[in-house]
Amino acid sequence: MDTAARLGGGAAGQAAHPSGAASTRGNDPAGRPGGRAGRQRDPGPAATTRRAPTGDETDGGAPPATGARRTEPPAPGSRTASPRDPGPVAGRAMAGETTARAGESAQTLDRGLRLLHLVAEAPNGLTVTEAANRLGIGRAAVYRLAGPLTGHGMLRRDEAGRLRLGAGVLHLARRAQPLLAEGALPALRRLAEQAGATAHLTVVEGGEGVALAVVEPSWTSFHVAYRTGARHPLDRGAAGRAILAGRAGSADPVSSSGELQAGAYGVAAPVLGVPGLEASVGVVALAPLDVEAVGSQVRTAAAAIATALG
Repeated sequence: MDTAARLGGGAAGQAAHPSGAASTRGNDPAGRPGGRAGRQRDPGPAATTRRAPTGDETDGGAPPATGARRTEPPAPGSRTASPRDPGPVAGRAMAGETTARAGESAQTLDRGLRLLHLVAEAPNGLTVTEAANRLGIGRAAVYRLAGPLTGHGMLRRDEAGRLRLGAGVLHLARRAQPLLAEGALPALRRLAEQAGATAHLTVVEGGEGVALAVVEPSWTSFHVAYRTGARHPLDRGAAGRAILAGRAGSADPVSSSGELQAGAYGVAAPVLGVPGLEASVGVVALAPLDVEAVGSQVRTAAAAIATALG
C-alpha cells in the first residue's frame, strides 16, 4: 500500500508539473507540491483565454472601461442637446423676458419725460402727490423717477419740496437753440423781405420770451435793430402774447403798439405743432403795420418754420 501510494503520488506530481518531471523539493507554504514560496505556476498555452475584440478595438480605439456606458452616435438629422443650447421652450421664455424688460424700460422713460413736461407747465412747480395724481402712478414711483432726473440736473426740489425744472434743461435748450435758429432762418428771410420789417423767432425760456433768431430787411432805408437774446415778459409785446395765444389753441396773429418800446409796432403768430417747443414768429417796425396783410405773411412763416422744425 505504501509503495502504491508513493507511485500514485509521483504520477500525480508529474501530471501537475508542466515539464512532466516530478519535483524533488518539498511542498511550498501554500501547500503546492514541488514549488518555492511565492512562485506562480505557468498556466501554459492551453489554459490561456482570449477575449473577442469589440467594435471599438477593431477600429483602433481603446476598449471601454469596465462598467462604462457605451455612447451611440446620433442618428442623422436628429437634434443633440448642448450645455449652451437652452432649447426651444427655454429660448422662447428668455425672449419673452427680454421683451418684457424692454417694455418696462420704455414705460419708465415715457413717464420720466411726461414728468418733465408736467413740471415745465407748472409755474409754481409740483408736489410729489400732485405729480403722482397727474401721471396716474404712486408716490413711490414718482420718487424713483425724480431721483435720476434730479441727479442729471433736469429737476430740482425747492425749499418747500416742490419739483421744479433744473438748470440742466436750460443747458440742453441752449444746445438746441442754434439748430432751431438755423431751421427758421429761410422763412425769416422771406418774411423780412416781404414785410419790409425786422423778422424774429421768439422762444420761451425761464418764463420769458427770448429772441432766438433775428433777420433784418435788405431794401429798407430804416428798420428796427432787434438784438438776438433780448428778453421780455410773455404778457407784453406781440411776440409774447402770441405764445400765450398758442397755449390757448389760437393761431391768429396778435398785434402790439409801443408795449416794449415807444414808437415800435409788432405783429406775431404762434408756432404750433412742434412737440416741446413754445415759440412765435413776428415782425417789428417803426411805423404802423397792416395787420391783415402782414398777419397773413406772419402766419405763413410760422407754418413754414413748424414744418422745418417738426
